[in-house]
Amino acid sequence: MSHQVRLEDDVYERIKANKRDDESFSDAVSRLIGGRSLRDLRGVFDEEQVSEMRDAIETADQRDREEVREVADRFE
Repeated sequence: MSHQVRLEDDVYERIKANKRDDESFSDAVSRLIGGRSLRDLRGVFDEEQVSEMRDAIETADQRDREEVREVADRFE
């Protein structure tokens, strides 16, 4: 089944510019919008797992900030 959609000229041009020679516009749009959405992950993890992931991300971010500060200090 196919559908017609209206696109602003600038959106059409962006798709056209990113479309590969061997793909249709539908293929290009599908590739450009990506596969799954983060919303598809809703309900996959329980609250404890989400909390653990957030803590791990925050810890990694903190380490990264400290490393950046150390490098910046070396250049002062």
